[in-house]
Amino acid sequence: MINQTLVVGASGRVGRLLARAWVRGGVAPTLQHRGAGLASDLPQMAWQPLTEALPPARQFHAMIVLAGAVRGDLTLNAQLAEACCAAAVQAGIGPVLLASSSAVYGVNGGLPCREDTRTHPVNDYGRAKLEAEAVADRWRARGLAITALRIGNVAGADALLGGMQPGKPTRIDRFADGGSPVRSYIGPVTLADVLAKLLGQDLPPILNIGAPQPVAMADLAQAAQADWQCQAAPATAYQRITLDCSKLAQHYRFSENQSDAAAMVAEWHAARGPQ
Repeated sequence: MINQTLVVGASGRVGRLLARAWVRGGVAPTLQHRGAGLASDLPQMAWQPLTEALPPARQFHAMIVLAGAVRGDLTLNAQLAEACCAAAVQAGIGPVLLASSSAVYGVNGGLPCREDTRTHPVNDYGRAKLEAEAVADRWRARGLAITALRIGNVAGADALLGGMQPGKPTRIDRFADGGSPVRSYIGPVTLADVLAKLLGQDLPPILNIGAPQPVAMADLAQAAQADWQCQAAPATAYQRITLDCSKLAQHYRFSENQSDAAAMVAEWHAARGPQ
């Protein structure tokens, strides 16, 4: 079904990594853009979701919505979810996979967050993603097959690997036990495959997306051969913010190495293209 899928928001950091991974995997979803075109060999379609009806020229069976805002006007997350859901219903598209975020959970006292964990976002971004999920809930009640994907960190689109700058050491918190922050991650090549495999399955309304085992950020920096330094973790820092992805494992079979820091870094290098 992935070849009959429209990917909305493919120009973002995650979308660009996924597009390259899909090309490498030999699949060809259609990438939405807002008029300027994208540097990709995949099929493309110009569409402004907030102001235009979905062009009728193409027939799509599914939609992946990556579009959203991480800063600035965060209400765009709910607005784009609304526009994409309405377009999907009008065009008879389903299922829809809506990219949400693990930020909707907050910190959960350091315990792994399950899909039924109480949401308690601690920042505006998490609250905005929760509002977008509420939009999905309303459209689901009208019959749209839509799943909100609470995605953890995507290797290479994250603040650590994606934020590394030559000549500027990356600083990573060190906690009292000597360890670094531990987070749920997924490699971009794995994520591209997960999204393709989820389409066509009977999915729950909410699904956590991450590799089976969380990863230490120091291990990622080491695997990336980054110039990095430890700094004492402030009292407000949390060492573990992770996802329980056991429900995802019912829909996707992970290999043993897809939780490894080195494998995630290798996926990032493979998906980001020539540097």
